[in-house]
Amino acid sequence: MKRLMAAVFKHTSWVWMTCVFVFLYLPLGFLIFFSFNSTRQDARFTGFSLRWYEALMNDGRLIDGFWLSLKVAITTGTLSVILGTFAAFVLVRYTRFKGRALFSGMINAPLVMPEVIIGLSLLLMMVAVQRTTESWLGIGWPERGFITIVFGHTLMGIAYAMVVIQSRLRDMDRSIEEAAMDLGSRPAQVFFLVTLPNIAPAMISAWLLTFTLSFDDVVISEFLSGPGVTTLPQAIFTYARRGINPTVYAAATLLIATVTIVIVSYSIWMARAQRQRAREMQAAIRQAHQ
Repeated sequence: MKRLMAAVFKHTSWVWMTCVFVFLYLPLGFLIFFSFNSTRQDARFTGFSLRWYEALMNDGRLIDGFWLSLKVAITTGTLSVILGTFAAFVLVRYTRFKGRALFSGMINAPLVMPEVIIGLSLLLMMVAVQRTTESWLGIGWPERGFITIVFGHTLMGIAYAMVVIQSRLRDMDRSIEEAAMDLGSRPAQVFFLVTLPNIAPAMISAWLLTFTLSFDDVVISEFLSGPGVTTLPQAIFTYARRGINPTVYAAATLLIATVTIVIVSYSIWMARAQRQRAREMQAAIRQAHQ
C-alpha cells in the first residue's frame, strides 16, 4: 500500500509540475512564435518574417527605452547589493541594538508594500525636495528622470537583496571568521577577505534578482519618470494599450533570449565553481591526512 501511494504521489507530482510549467511558459512560446509572423495578426500565423525585428531596430523610442532601462537596472542592482549587504550584515551579526526592530521593519516594508503606494509617496517626496532646492538653492534638484527612477527602484531592491544575502550569512560558518581574527586579522580585514568571498554567490544572485526587478518595473517608473524619459517597460505598456504591435513581440523575444543566456551562463559558472571548490577541499583533506 505504501509503495502504491508513493508511486501515485510521484506521478501526480510530475503531472502537477508539468501543468505549472506549461501555464507559465506557454504564453512566452506564443509570443516568440508570433514575433516572426509576416502580418500583424496574433491569431493566425501567415508566414515567417523578420520584418518586426527590422522595425524594432528603427524604433527610436524602444531603443532609447532599452538603454535607459539597462542603465537604471545596472545602477539599481549595484546600489541594492551594496546597501543590502550592509543591512543584512548588521541584522545577522549585531542581534542587539536600539532600534533593531524598527530598522528590520523599515528594510522589509517594501516587500509587502504595494508598488502604487511606494511610487506615489516617492513622487510626493521628490516634488517637495525639488521645490525646496529650487526656492533655497535655485537648482530644482532632482528633476524627475534617471536619478529619481534609480532612487525608487533601489528602495525596493534593497529589501530583496537583503533577504537573499541575509540567508547566506545565517548559514555561513562563523568559525572561519573567528579563525581569521585569532590569526590577527582586524574586523575590516575579516569582512573584506573572509566574509565577502563566502557570500559572493548570494550577492551575485541578489544582483541578478534586483536587476531583473528594476528592468521590468512599470509602476514605480510611471510615477518617477519625467517628460521625455521612458523606460522600455513603459514604452511596451504604451504600445500594448494602443493595440496589437508585433514590434513589441520582437522586443520581448530579445529580452527573453538575453535573460535566458545570462541565467544559463550564470548557472554553468556556479556549477563549475562548486565542482572546483569540492576538488580543492578534497585535495586539502588528502594533504592533511598525509
